[in-house]
Amino acid sequence: MNKYTLGPGVKYISAMANKSDRQSTILDIIGSRRVSSQEELRRLLRSRGWDVTQATLSRDLRDLRVARVPSADGPRYSAPDAGLPSALAIEAILPQLFLRADGVGELIVMRTIPGGAQSAAVALDSQGWPEILGTVGGDDTVLIICRSAGGRQKLLQRVREIGERG
Repeated sequence: MNKYTLGPGVKYISAMANKSDRQSTILDIIGSRRVSSQEELRRLLRSRGWDVTQATLSRDLRDLRVARVPSADGPRYSAPDAGLPSALAIEAILPQLFLRADGVGELIVMRTIPGGAQSAAVALDSQGWPEILGTVGGDDTVLIICRSAGGRQKLLQRVREIGERG
C-alpha cells in the first residue's frame, strides 16, 4: 500500500486500496453528527486524515446512496438505512421537497425545491417500487424512468398523492 504524508495529519493512500475505508469513515461521520454540507464533510474527513476533492466526495456520497435530507435541525446528510425505514422515508421526505410532477410515455419529470432532487431520487429508489426502472436527480428536477407507460400513470398518481400531502 502506498502511503504519503501531505501535511500534518493528512495522508494520501492509494485510492483503490482504501476507498472502502474512506467511505466507512464518511458513514461514521454522518452517523455520529449532523453534517449539512459537502464542505463541512470534507473538513471533517480531513481532520481524520482523508484529503479528498469535492468530485471524489460527490462520487462517494452517490456510491453510498447518501442524500441530503430535511430534518428538525435543518438539512443533513443521511445514509439510506440510517434514519427512517424506507417505507416511511418517502412519506417524510417527499412532501417537504415536492412541487409538481408530470409524465409522458415511460418518463416522469418531478420538480422539487432547489437542492431537493437528489434526496427525492434516493427516497424513490429506496422504495423498490416495481414501476421504477431508475431515477436521475439533478438540483431541482428528478427524471423517473418507468418500466411501462401504464406503470408511469400508476406511479405518477402515487407520487402526486404523497408529494401533495405537504
